[in-house]
Amino acid sequence: MPDTAPPGSNSPIVAAYRARTPGSAARYARALGLFPSGLTHDTRYMKPYPLYIERAAGARKWDVDGHGYVDYMGGHGALLLGHGHPAVIGAAKRQLDRGTHFGNGHDLELRWAELVQQMVPSAERIRFTASGTEATLLALRLARAHTGRPKVVRFATHFHGWHDSMAAAYMNHFDGSPPIGVLPSVAADVLPVRSDAPDDVRKLLVSRDDVAAIILEPTGASWGRVPFDPALLIELRALTAQRSIVLIFDEVISGFRVSPGGAQAHYGVTPDLTTLAKIGAGGLPGGMLVGKKDLIDFLDFEVSAAAKREKVLHFGTFNANPLSAAAAVATLEVIAGTDACARANKFGADLRAALNGVLEAEGIAWAAYGTFSGFHIFTNPKRRAIRPRDFDPLRADVYELKDNPPEVVQKLRLAMLCHGVDMNGWPGGLVSAVHGPAELAETVAAFRASLRALKEEGELAPWM
Repeated sequence: MPDTAPPGSNSPIVAAYRARTPGSAARYARALGLFPSGLTHDTRYMKPYPLYIERAAGARKWDVDGHGYVDYMGGHGALLLGHGHPAVIGAAKRQLDRGTHFGNGHDLELRWAELVQQMVPSAERIRFTASGTEATLLALRLARAHTGRPKVVRFATHFHGWHDSMAAAYMNHFDGSPPIGVLPSVAADVLPVRSDAPDDVRKLLVSRDDVAAIILEPTGASWGRVPFDPALLIELRALTAQRSIVLIFDEVISGFRVSPGGAQAHYGVTPDLTTLAKIGAGGLPGGMLVGKKDLIDFLDFEVSAAAKREKVLHFGTFNANPLSAAAAVATLEVIAGTDACARANKFGADLRAALNGVLEAEGIAWAAYGTFSGFHIFTNPKRRAIRPRDFDPLRADVYELKDNPPEVVQKLRLAMLCHGVDMNGWPGGLVSAVHGPAELAETVAAFRASLRALKEEGELAPWM
């Protein structure tokens, strides 16, 4: 097996993780012979090796060595109701007995679409896809078909799936140059801008007549890790309407999480097209593109024929899959009929405040920030003079927010795992409606212990 030890492998934190997770180490050794880097998803990359999970319930999960964790991975954002919600599991089990794939229309796809249309302001029409990535790809194609223009404006660091058009300016190639494997001609039709430079955005949209669409995460890049000024949403809505530019909200994470109607309902800004997945598919594979009828109608056989125009083709083996539809309907009915979003949002606010309390008590110039049911940890790589409770991410540099030192972030995550908390590696996480007082207390205790362990290893200095 290759040496998987990270830099600083003498670290007591790394040693404690290894001692705690021999089952995960053994499985990773097998995975290295099967998958590139032993992984099936890039964000699961972690040294010395990733955690392997056996089961999950509610706000918790258990690894293959029997250790329990408070879960902030949240199924990559898909599980607002937590793991194994009885209504969702019951619906999925009933559908398994009826069939998993018909290759035909079915009642559940009708109910699923009706719920989405009732909840999401922009959903005049719906087209199901198999993922959020597929939904953003289709959104760009429809925007270009509708406007007859080639260019798309995107905000640097916002994530819109892994297809070629959206490959640059997320993690690298912020100048819009083509990442490896992407055709220069494809990259050239995507124009990246910075969310902290609104004047540049205005000038770009006003100065060009070849822009088909602008796409963005309305809550900010990577679920608010780089936040987005809500006032700019309102301005972009007016500006795109004046210029006949299609405004696309990527609500793959924020949809049904910020509120039952997503970020667009919360902010009162209705885009032309919206991409949805994750929670919108009940935590199972699936996504959708929703939006104005005249845009979605480029997929319509009769409308396209009557307009004497070419129809936009769209296929997909797992579009509106019955099993995903069953889970989605159960999930959306719970969200529409309860305070699930509000409960998750409140826990998120309470958690951020509690984590900042720990940082201030420990004298560490980091900050916990975020909105709604998410949290992010700013590790202050340039060691600025900040106080956790006063940190304003909207005033921070866009790229600095995503420049957390890998060594420190990795050790923080491993230390949190050793104390029973699993969070995303950026670092941060997503909470559910079933996180409660016990999970809050355990997370705060784990954070305090992890920071002290980092101090002992010389990774933190008292900057305040």
